[in-house]
Amino acid sequence: MKIRILSLMLCVALLYSCQPSSPSGAGLSIQLSLDDAIKASIQNEGRLFVFLNQNPEVEPRTRTWPSKGNYVFAQNLKDFSSSLPLEINAGSDWISTTDWSLDNIPEGDYYMQILWDQDTEESRINAPGNIYSDKQKVSIKGNQKVDFTLNQIIEDHDLVEHELVRFVDFSSDTLSAWWGKPVKVKAAILLPRNYDENAQKTYPVRYNVAGYGGRYFRINNVVKNQGFMEWWASEDAPEMINVFLDGEGPFGDSYQMDSENSGPYGYSLTEELIPHIEKTFRGKQSSKSRFVDGCSTGGWVSLGLQLYYPDVFNGVFSYSPDAIEFENYQLINLYEDENAYENEHGYQRPVMRDVNGEPMMSVKEFLQYENVLGASNTYLNSGGQFSAHNALYGPKGENDLPKPIFDPYTGTIDQSVAEHWKKYDFKLYAEENWADLGPKLQGKVYIWMGDMDNFYLNPATRAFDKFLKSTSNPKSDAKVEFSAMEGHCWQFSHRRILEQMQGRLKQIGG
Repeated sequence: MKIRILSLMLCVALLYSCQPSSPSGAGLSIQLSLDDAIKASIQNEGRLFVFLNQNPEVEPRTRTWPSKGNYVFAQNLKDFSSSLPLEINAGSDWISTTDWSLDNIPEGDYYMQILWDQDTEESRINAPGNIYSDKQKVSIKGNQKVDFTLNQIIEDHDLVEHELVRFVDFSSDTLSAWWGKPVKVKAAILLPRNYDENAQKTYPVRYNVAGYGGRYFRINNVVKNQGFMEWWASEDAPEMINVFLDGEGPFGDSYQMDSENSGPYGYSLTEELIPHIEKTFRGKQSSKSRFVDGCSTGGWVSLGLQLYYPDVFNGVFSYSPDAIEFENYQLINLYEDENAYENEHGYQRPVMRDVNGEPMMSVKEFLQYENVLGASNTYLNSGGQFSAHNALYGPKGENDLPKPIFDPYTGTIDQSVAEHWKKYDFKLYAEENWADLGPKLQGKVYIWMGDMDNFYLNPATRAFDKFLKSTSNPKSDAKVEFSAMEGHCWQFSHRRILEQMQGRLKQIGG
């Protein structure tokens, strides 16, 4: 099928900041074919991605984060296999992260890659079963045609082989009933030294939550860290079971919490997965010896699990948590601001900075990347961070999608959705429930935050800390530490966390 050139009018409709094309731009026509060895694996319906990147050291398909020299185009297609070979020029169905189109690319050298997203099991595009081409260098100067072949399949995730590593692939009755189809949750286990030598010994358990989208197979990096593993095998390390929870969910990271859109992930974790793991791997099966930690998204989730399930965990170690209250949702006050993209002074809000305060990207730019990744042409099912937040905090919307907190293109905030988000505003939740919650949290809360957090997460943590300092009956003994001129997750490490848990165990006699 031949895709016709994208007109300026359609470009304006699709791209929030589309500008007239530069007269120095060049046109690119892509002839896309399919390797014979892949034909049996191709699905007819999915989303086609074209990636351009100016960094020779990376695979463009892995660069779905806004950055200079990184561009993504996408469109949904049906009857894909019968359309191959396919000539890609430009067309009215393309949505892009940039203000120029495939028929008007600024001249220069690029590295290109094509990906066919046909997987329906995972929320992000680099999922097993999706098909992609090799990376090619393309020098854009004048109109030209290039050939690409879809010849690679993303393989299943593998765990490193090690005597202390185990894999959990657990069927959740609760999530399966909620979704009306089989749903599994996964985890990876790192066992303590000498685990097999005493079959009767039980252990305290650490539940680690990853940064955004982190999967269970991040254990591979831990085990391949020689320095960590030498320490882990020594007498200095605590004898604990490490559980690396999986961040996959229907709309991105599941955040391990109950959601009106994703389902009862919090219940499944606390009532199904944790009992299964601790029974299978000789955990102590006691809240007294059960801990949770993480950084970034993992910082938010771990703190949320301790707050909303205070009787399940006996300590949280939360580093650089996502915004834990929504008057400071990064730089947005969701309850008072009218627009997420522009502040009250008419300036584009940044979503990221360096530790000297220099803005690196805007909320609007970040959201456009998620709009491109989402099969709905919006962030609502992009598999990105705003997609996951919106699914977790908000109500159901139309077409089996969450209701958006703000318009994907204009940034206008929906105050009715913001009201719904309040159930996961940690400051509001703690304030409203302190009489019952406060006594259950004593001795259990540690939070670390860099005061130059790269994602402006420190204001929300400051506000939560201010609340904790104001509490009475009981007065909170939570330890909240701020480090000047430090950025996102700078002080997080697995060894540091385990040593903190070791100290907690000694404190309580566990």
